[in-house]
Amino acid sequence: MKKKILLIATGGTIASLPTENGLAPALTSGELLAYAPDMRIPCEIDSIQICSIDSTDVTPEIWLLIARTVEQHYENYDGFVICHGTDTMAYSASALSYLIQDSAKPIVFTGAQKPISMEITDAKTNLRDSILYACQEDSHGVSLVFDGKVIAGTRAKKVNSKSYHAFASINYPELAVIRDERMIRYIPVPAPAKPVTFYHNMKESVFLLKLTPGMSADILSAIFEKYDCIILESFGVGGIPHGLLDEFYRILHSCPAGEKIVVMTTQVVGEGSDVGIYEVGQRVKQSIDCLEAYDMTLESVFAKMMWLLAIPGLTWEERKERFYQTINYDIAPPM
Repeated sequence: MKKKILLIATGGTIASLPTENGLAPALTSGELLAYAPDMRIPCEIDSIQICSIDSTDVTPEIWLLIARTVEQHYENYDGFVICHGTDTMAYSASALSYLIQDSAKPIVFTGAQKPISMEITDAKTNLRDSILYACQEDSHGVSLVFDGKVIAGTRAKKVNSKSYHAFASINYPELAVIRDERMIRYIPVPAPAKPVTFYHNMKESVFLLKLTPGMSADILSAIFEKYDCIILESFGVGGIPHGLLDEFYRILHSCPAGEKIVVMTTQVVGEGSDVGIYEVGQRVKQSIDCLEAYDMTLESVFAKMMWLLAIPGLTWEERKERFYQTINYDIAPPM
């Protein structure tokens, strides 16, 4: 029996056409499919256009719209391919990993570095590979397919701004590779033991603070007035300078436990954080209650905290427990 795949188009480079002000999304979902070559994949493909934007303009509301579209059509299709701009695709793939959990059906993000209307483009190959992966019996959950690589939705990061080799799998192996319509799976993706769960809210009260030498502590109170969570991109394996740590201590100890949250992560792409290695990290652990990202990508930390903050009634300990729970391969905390 032929698989039924729903193509969900959101805009992005793959759907762009030249304008006097540069490339801009213009093609519809149906036009995207019309540009695609004969893919020789035994499936039926329907398409739907939910927005037409550059991915720079993607917001959590768009994440919720994509998730809601999948939910509304979930029973009628065997898989979903989401055409999306590359610049924020890793954020969106992470967000969908938390908004749609334990999906036995594949939910695949893809896009292109060159519009599908161009003579020389990666768009047709990426679209074909994504549909091929979505048709496979052993494909489950949220992933990103690009340049012949299948990457878990929480492990993708855009690492090149122009070349076709745009995405890498960070701190985790690629799930599979696709070459000439042949798939080689490196990581088995077992079917979920639980039924799919859809979540419908994300709280946007998360701020990313990139640590720089000599940063003033004065900004922390202003940030915490507006945001409930600061993700601190620290140096190396992790630590906070004395001046900043004192202000973090003052603010966090003036609030009820868990009302304001600090997540320690690192500016280094590979190998993750390990705050306890150095004295500058040990004093963080001794001074404040914080979460540690370990080997998670920044994109998945950002999306996971928005998802967690939107769940009502969680205590600090419950939120901490859920943060360290592995979802779609997102974290492997040290034993």
